[in-house]
Amino acid sequence: MESEGPLPKPRLSIPEWDKGDRPRERMMAQGAKALSDAELVAILIRSGTRDLSALELAKQLLKETGNDINRLAALSPADLMKRKGVGEAKALSILAALELGMRRRSGVQHERPRIHTSAQAHEELRAKLADLPHEEFWLLLLDRGLRLIESRRVSVGGLHGTVADPKVIFRCALEKGASCMVVGHNHPSGQLRPSEEDVRLTHKLMEGGRMLDIIVQDHIIITAGGFYSFADNGQMH
Repeated sequence: MESEGPLPKPRLSIPEWDKGDRPRERMMAQGAKALSDAELVAILIRSGTRDLSALELAKQLLKETGNDINRLAALSPADLMKRKGVGEAKALSILAALELGMRRRSGVQHERPRIHTSAQAHEELRAKLADLPHEEFWLLLLDRGLRLIESRRVSVGGLHGTVADPKVIFRCALEKGASCMVVGHNHPSGQLRPSEEDVRLTHKLMEGGRMLDIIVQDHIIITAGGFYSFADNGQMH
């Protein structure tokens, strides 16, 4: 009887592969950076079809989009679901993961603002305070490079004043590990000159800052028409 040649080898599903070749096991052992784009997509797909493993299906998807992750991310769920073996759950998992990756990348690009002048402090606080009908007291907490860690409101008052407790202010700074701070409040009356209480509070904060090794860089008073800087007027010594 004439030989018909060797029979084709049965296809192995991913769970039957050697552990070193399985995407999930490789990711656990070597980290996500060690995996190819196709292997990462295969992990999202989880299972293939009768004819294709998850990895082969992932490679097919990437091939159809020119091996361009951005083109893959631009597809709609309906577009992905046209492919055999890609149902709604798989399509949504792939697109959700790619969207998270893009958001993470765009988030890294935005650096925290550096606050090293009174104008920059005013710009950061103006939208929060300029048009309020009542007084509020805010902090700009900064790191050693004068980059903004957080802006935080510490008190709300009435038309003619608000109580800013130094203990609360320094507790906020210590909680966030701030090395410097700018304090600021608004005058709804439009009066830019500091009151005697504003001056006393500024001196008290400067003394407390020296004891805690936290620099109080400036005290800004904001109105709808402009701002007053204690530092610009030589009052932070």
